[in-house]
Amino acid sequence: MDSSWLRALISPFQTILEAIKILNTEDFRLVLVVDKQRRLLGTITDGDIRRGILRNISLTSKVEDIMFRSPIKAPKGASKRELAALMEVNSISSIPLIYSDKVVGLTTLKSVTAQRKHNNPVFLMAGGFGTRLKPLTNHSPKPLLNVGGKPILETILLSFIRAGFENFYISVFYMPEMIKNYFGDGSRWNVNIEYIEEKEPLGTAGALGLLPNNLSELPLIMMNGDILTNVDFERLLDFHNENMVAATMCVREYEYQVPYGVIKGEGNRILSMEEKPIQTFFVNAGIYVLSPDMIKSVPVNTRIDMPDLLDGALQKDQEVLMFPIHEYWLDIGRVDDFDRAQNDIARLGF
Repeated sequence: MDSSWLRALISPFQTILEAIKILNTEDFRLVLVVDKQRRLLGTITDGDIRRGILRNISLTSKVEDIMFRSPIKAPKGASKRELAALMEVNSISSIPLIYSDKVVGLTTLKSVTAQRKHNNPVFLMAGGFGTRLKPLTNHSPKPLLNVGGKPILETILLSFIRAGFENFYISVFYMPEMIKNYFGDGSRWNVNIEYIEEKEPLGTAGALGLLPNNLSELPLIMMNGDILTNVDFERLLDFHNENMVAATMCVREYEYQVPYGVIKGEGNRILSMEEKPIQTFFVNAGIYVLSPDMIKSVPVNTRIDMPDLLDGALQKDQEVLMFPIHEYWLDIGRVDDFDRAQNDIARLGF
């Protein structure tokens, strides 16, 4: 009997970081919080972790601070049809199995149903010059640089394919023929690939205006072609669809330590002192989900960057949400990032 589900168990006193490690290395997409008798106390999903991050809960805090205390569960012996129905009606992808009030197993929707397929278009931005990576990009576009034995862009493409996506658009500008020749029409991977060629640089969002008029009326996932990540694209799309917003931006937590003691005062009076405090920000991770209306709002052959496009939506009182990602993420923008990616990719199993 497969006992791999035991790796999803965690005690309420272990840290959120330990829960993240389980989510990032196992396929369950669920962590089970249990007591010493293996009774189920709660569950943790990446959504619980993201909500904890937004509440400024430290990743070194105990998992009991963020766990969901009323989880859906199923009795041992339930049929695959019953398990699939229970998971689908509750919009969950994993469910613990219980016998005599104790956890005796964990099953996933993927294991009891066929793989999900997504008709949503995926737009990969691969037109940049890669200036900061010179001389590596003197004779190759950055997305074709090899990391772990294959081009960065191929690793991205395969990540989407494994998640069930089949329809791809790739924007090209710098050395476009090299990218077109390598990826072709996508038949090599049993997917569809079309190319959007910019005649001049249109910024980080302008290529959206060049997408075909017959584009699917489904939300589009847009991603920079120089990012190495194992973010859950299905979970991202589900999050966007559940909230029905104009756009969703993936964000990363970024910490900056002030190199000096910070003084807070009132007039000449010192109220408090903090030595080299750490400030935390959310930064753009270069991955977005855009509604069809958002895409249609981009004029043809008009230079515009994503921050300006999203700010325009906010000015119109359209809702733009952020999706915090705790998974591995690396923007391969500089030579040292490229070197780091070479070391990381084997360890992470992309």
